[in-house]
Amino acid sequence: MSIYVGNLSYEVTQDTLSAVFAEYGSVKRVQLPTDRETGQLRGFGFVEMGTEAEETAAIDALDGAEWMGRDLKVNKAKPREDRGSSGGGSRGGYGGGGGSRNRY
Repeated sequence: MSIYVGNLSYEVTQDTLSAVFAEYGSVKRVQLPTDRETGQLRGFGFVEMGTEAEETAAIDALDGAEWMGRDLKVNKAKPREDRGSSGGGSRGGYGGGGGSRNRY
């Protein structure tokens, strides 16, 4: 399981976020998603810790805490929704080439 950390400063780094959570236990991984087009941080991240007890301690201590001029939103991350079959997958017969083209 991982922890969602929202309302992050755009100046945050993996190292600084890891250091904050390390006060509550062992940090296994930190992810800071970036915008595909600009490469800028998106203002949230995910932290994985060694045990569920460490995660709970970090959430209890850091949710609502001010850090880098912002009030953090910290809670258990929700599983990612499956976006696989929500329309758009099939082109429904549009744009196929006609069958009567001479290829030779």
